[in-house]
Amino acid sequence: AGPGCDLFNDIFDAISLINPCFDIYQIATTCPLLWDVLGFPGSFDYLPPGAEIYFNRSDVQRAINAPLQPWAECQGGVLETDTSLPSGLSVLPSVIERLERTVVAHGALDMILIANGTLLMIQNMTWGGMQGFQARPSGEFFVPEHVEAGLGTLAGSGVFGTTRTERGLTWVEVALTGHMVPQYAPSAAYRQLEFALGRIGSLEERGNFTTQV
Repeated sequence: AGPGCDLFNDIFDAISLINPCFDIYQIATTCPLLWDVLGFPGSFDYLPPGAEIYFNRSDVQRAINAPLQPWAECQGGVLETDTSLPSGLSVLPSVIERLERTVVAHGALDMILIANGTLLMIQNMTWGGMQGFQARPSGEFFVPEHVEAGLGTLAGSGVFGTTRTERGLTWVEVALTGHMVPQYAPSAAYRQLEFALGRIGSLEERGNFTTQV
């Protein structure tokens, strides 16, 4: 890109000056630098002294019948030779029309994938005999309270974003979460799973989790 055109990296670099622990997958993350057993907790690899990447352990690789070789959570170059059309212009409409329910979920705090970009894709996609949603997503995505929660299983509840369903496709934008919705908002991800499995009729439905007693 020419000077002044690479806005994405300019913004990322400017943010990182103020917040060197900035997580491009969850933009609300601040220092200290977090880590996990996969070795890739945010914008870059990080493994503190004495720690090891779980799936790099030979005993783990043997236990899951994986090749004995170096492992990384994200590996560059995998899709560089993929010449497939974008899914919204090829396979996704057919998937929606063949399934009873298809869910496209997006974390509002994700900077790798931008929610408005995904919505633009949906508006340019034709399925069920029509193009795009016929109205802007505005329904309230509701997540019940997890009443059995202990300190180790705390999770948010209430209105958790916006949603819309048309012709078998459901869009849901999840507040307070980034790229990995089940990691950052497990209760919201669980509610989406209940809907995808047909256990509830709508993501706007207000009521308990179907597994609560």
